Amino acid sequence: MTTMPEAAASSAATQSEDIILEVKNLKMYFPVGSGFLSRKPVGYVKAVDDVSFTVKRGETLGLVGESGCGKTTTGRSILQLYKPTAGQVIFDGQDLTSMNTKAMRGMRREMQVIFQDPYSSLNPRMTAGNIIGEPLIVHGLVANKTEYRDKVADLLTNVGLNPYMADRFPHEFSGGQRQRIGVARALSVSPKFIVADEPVSALDVSIQAQIINLLEDLQEQFNLTYLFIAHDLSVVRHISDRVGVMYLGHLVEMAERNEIYRNPVHPYTKALLSAVPIPDPVLDAQRERVLLSGEVPSPLNPPSGCVFHPRCPVANDTCSQILPELREVETDHQSACILSTGYGTP
Repeated sequence: MTTMPEAAASSAATQSEDIILEVKNLKMYFPVGSGFLSRKPVGYVKAVDDVSFTVKRGETLGLVGESGCGKTTTGRSILQLYKPTAGQVIFDGQDLTSMNTKAMRGMRREMQVIFQDPYSSLNPRMTAGNIIGEPLIVHGLVANKTEYRDKVADLLTNVGLNPYMADRFPHEFSGGQRQRIGVARALSVSPKFIVADEPVSALDVSIQAQIINLLEDLQEQFNLTYLFIAHDLSVVRHISDRVGVMYLGHLVEMAERNEIYRNPVHPYTKALLSAVPIPDPVLDAQRERVLLSGEVPSPLNPPSGCVFHPRCPVANDTCSQILPELREVETDHQSACILSTGYGTP
């Protein structure tokens, strides 16, 4: 007979096994010099400031927010393309921030990235086959040229391109085809986790749908986990299981995708969602728009307390004094606003 403590321990162990990525108090500050020849920093751009979240194995976590809020920097810091200023990134039980260059190179197989711009992320002097196949050679995943060609052909087929296209150069492809090459390159080393950094923002709507459907099919086929960074809230709702909202380097709200669209808690999330256009002009005219005053503060000199308080329509004097932590206000719904119902004592 299983006792209560044993059952609780077993449940906690199962839950920890389901988490593939844990980000703890991640900070990424960029130094700012006083002049061209000055090496001593006079300040720091706080691109990511104390961000914490987890990603479960096999899920898609969407990360949204306006330009400059730190979404891409968060993704790059997780992959250690930027060395974080502080915090921990624990991937599959291993702390990436404490690894040296050699150990991190081995971890690159497990985590990959799909870049935002399909035009600048591909080397114009390399053929599509060489771009996709280079990671196979770097990580020693093929034994001979025949295996190499077969693997490249399979990857091209998986992303909906013909194998004969392997000999073409990037300028011979359309934008959507180039992004498919980027997806194939990310898949070449059989990763567990992929950061998709706005993979459809540079594409037209019909091609966006193709790439989104491709990513969903590949996730099901290869049991992939995604961190999906985007501006388009409708795209994020379609592909994500959970959604996190960022503002000025801080994570201000996180919840299951339908919950956050149906019941936004943070004032910034409400403003963000109210800006999404509705195809029906009658409904669009009836809904209440949340208009924000002022401009986004500089991450070089963020405001005291809650970073959103200078633009918040419901802020009070306390908001400028207390920096709220991300806290559960409902079941599986977190918010960083002291005025949220259920937040408790700041």
